[in-house]
Amino acid sequence: MTRRRSLPGTRLPVVAVRSTRRRKPSSTRWLSRQLNDPYVVEARRLGYRSRAAFKLIELDERFRLLRLGQRVVDLGCAPGGWTRVAVRGLVVGIDLAAATPLTGATLLCGDVRDPSTPAVLEAALGGLADIVLSDMAPTTTGHAATDHLRIVALAEDAFAIASQILKPGGAFVAKVFQGGAEGALLAALKRDFAELRHAKPPASRAESAETYVVATAFRGGR
Repeated sequence: MTRRRSLPGTRLPVVAVRSTRRRKPSSTRWLSRQLNDPYVVEARRLGYRSRAAFKLIELDERFRLLRLGQRVVDLGCAPGGWTRVAVRGLVVGIDLAAATPLTGATLLCGDVRDPSTPAVLEAALGGLADIVLSDMAPTTTGHAATDHLRIVALAEDAFAIASQILKPGGAFVAKVFQGGAEGALLAALKRDFAELRHAKPPASRAESAETYVVATAFRGGR
């Protein structure tokens, strides 16, 4: 698998997007951002499924999370950006949306909130996981407080799964939005992991409130 540690230093030419009556101004702005985003351009060039792949690459470069032969769970995996980066061992991904099959990974359709999901994931892995990843995020409403609460709820759902299927010493990575409502989640992570850190990888857009919790050395397990 091709990996790239950083984006090219050369500046890309700006691509202008002409507004049309058929396209909303917001759609024109989104298209312009996509066409002029170097991470989007580089993801296409390298064959990654989304620009989000670089977020995991950058987190891995900083925290050394991924290793050959690991059992990895990718929660909210579609379209497979993080899954492809994590394919160094056995990867099982799950999402409500169907993802295109990926060599080296088992991609399931399912709801992370379903009580049966931990058992389904463990069965697909053939054992406990070395690391649980979650880049899950709700559809944003534009209301910061609401969006923060919704993404913290998803991170809590992800941690509930991780606490059941991680082996001792395992790691957990999840996206949250800055906002102050994640106190209970952080307290639980500090209790169950030896180390907890926060990170905003360079691939995260500057205007985004997203950040990631990186918890390592799981104290629990069976």
